[in-house]
Formats: sequence, structure tokens, C-alpha cells
Amino acid sequence: MQFSRSRPRVAVIGLALIAGAALADESVAPVADPMALPAERQPLAAESLMLDLVRAGGTRLVAVGERGQILLSDDGSTWRQAEVPLRSTLTAVSAVGNHVWAVGHDGAIVHSADGGESWKIQRRDPWALPTDGAEHDLRQGVPLLDVLFTDASNGIAIGAYSLMLTTSDGGRSWNGGRIDVVGEDSSVSAASSVGHSDDDGLDSDVFSAEELAIGQESDPHLNAIARTGSGAFVIVGERGAVFHSRDGARWERTQLPYDGSMFGVIGYDDERVLAFGLRGHVFESDDLGTNWREVDTGTELSLMGGAPLDGGGAVVVGANGTILRRSSVDAPLALSTHTAAGVIASVLPTAGGSLVIAGENGLDRFPNE
Repeated sequence: MQFSRSRPRVAVIGLALIAGAALADESVAPVADPMALPAERQPLAAESLMLDLVRAGGTRLVAVGERGQILLSDDGSTWRQAEVPLRSTLTAVSAVGNHVWAVGHDGAIVHSADGGESWKIQRRDPWALPTDGAEHDLRQGVPLLDVLFTDASNGIAIGAYSLMLTTSDGGRSWNGGRIDVVGEDSSVSAASSVGHSDDDGLDSDVFSAEELAIGQESDPHLNAIARTGSGAFVIVGERGAVFHSRDGARWERTQLPYDGSMFGVIGYDDERVLAFGLRGHVFESDDLGTNWREVDTGTELSLMGGAPLDGGGAVVVGANGTILRRSSVDAPLALSTHTAAGVIASVLPTAGGSLVIAGENGLDRFPNE
């Protein structure tokens, strides 16, 4: 049995952080918000930057991407653009039946109750200059990077600077702020030494000794969320940060034996998870991320998206058209490429055995060989 797939969005993380840095410069004069405008109709939208895919209501496929573009397909080959009431880049999408939610820049969340045909804004939080000397909220205006609904009422959205939002009414209201971590001080302290010893074979090739001495990020970006067969949740993020929860409310923080960021995570039966990200690193855990083992990939190209296959298999995609497949939990990851695709951000297996991909060159469908 397979459960939630990843929706990692590293292709947009750089864009999000650049935008966030610009917005954080309080010397920049405020301007009218162009992202509040409806998404533009684009004749070549299916060839533009698309960042995530989901199946909604059976055969319907929904893809989201830059400038608020949402595309719909019933065969994975022919796409049409939906009317969307905002122009913020959308980074991730989740569906329960015909209900679909997409999240993205400016803290945006949009919802469709009819399989993507029509959309309404549930939340927007664009950055604005603080007034009356008020302190700036670090998470105000930052991008949301993933979303997961477990049913038509309950969902979690995550994003930059440890932003977490929850809803229990289908998104009509969203609550939260920073992820709520149990025993955070002791957890971070203990985790900060993981993966940095001289004899564990996993010394940092990402950060210098000076950078490591700074310690862990106290508010790491939350990149991807998945649910396992036990009903538990796991989040992966910046600098190897991992969070897990059994109720979706209170979270514990652990650390990968690697300092690089993970951009996606897949949940399977029981509490097995597969995480992937920077420089081709893949790690697997049987206990919701408490203990990890590294999985050989044969590549140093970063991995951005993935989806489960039956029998514990997986397909993981990333930079330069990278595609990794394994047919079962015991099979190795086999490396291939789809060079015309460029950076692949998301993948969705179809019932017919083909793969639908989304990335910097848009949407494509090809056999899963």
C-alpha cells in the first residue's frame, strides 16, 4: 500500500529566498501588489515553469506553477489552463477527491471544490512594511512550500522560516505560525552534533567548519511533508532538519546524518519514509526518521520530487532530467535521464504505467521504462 508522495519545490526555493531578501529590505518603497491580479492566460503555459502535480477526483490531473498558473488534464498529455484569481507562483498542490488546494508565494492558498475548474483564495499574506514601529514578523509574506490534506477538512501547509499553518475546516480558516516542537532546546542541542563526527563517514561537504560552528538553524525552512501508513507525519527541511509527529499538532525534531537540505519525502506502510535532496542524497528510515540509512543513487545532482510505487518502490526526479526508479523496497535505485525535461520538480505515475513530469520546461508524459 502506498501513501503520501512528496511535493518538494527546491526549484522555487531559490526564487522564494531571493524574493524574500528583496522584500526584507525596508529601504524599498512599497508598491501596488501585482500578485493580487488574476493569473494571465498563456497559450504556452504547459511549457512554462511548473512545480507540482496531483491527481484529483479519479482521472483529473492538476499542475501548478509560476505566476499562479494552474493546468488541468484528463490524460496527462493535453492540458488546459484554469482561471485563477491571483498571480503568485504556486509551489505545491494537494487533493482529496474533487477538493484541491494549492499553496505558494506571498503565503497564498487557493482552493477548488470541483477538481480544479474554479478557484477561490483562502489566504494571502504578502509582505508589507511594518507600521508604527512594530517589529517585523519573520514569517509574514514568506512562501509556502508544501501542503498535505488528510481529508476534506484537515490540512497542513508548511514553508520558509519554519512556518506551519493548519486547518480543520477545509481551509476556510488557517491557524498557526512557527512549528510547535516538543522539548525544542534539548532536541536541537542533541541533534546539532549528529553527522559531524570525524569517524562517521558523513562529515559535512556542504558547510565549512566555521559555518558548522554557528550551530543549527533555529527556524529552518520546511520543504516537504508526508504521511505514513501509521497515520504519522514527517517533515524534511533545511540543513538536514527532520520533524515528526503522530498527531500533526506536536512535533519532535531530529537530524539527518547529513548537513544538506532535503527537498522531498515519501511516506509508506507502517512508519517507513524515503527522503531526498541536495547533491543526490537519499536516506531511508523505518521509524519515522529517528534512524536513517543512506541509499546509493549514483548521482550528485539534486533531487526535487518523487512519488511512491507499489511494493515500496519509488520514482525520484531532479536536476538535468534526472530520474531514479526502484521497483520494490529491496531493489536499488536505477538512474536514467530525460534530458529534454531540464530540471524536473515533480512526478506522477499514471495507471497506464507512464510518468507525468513537471519542471522548468513545463509538463510532459513518457513511458516509465
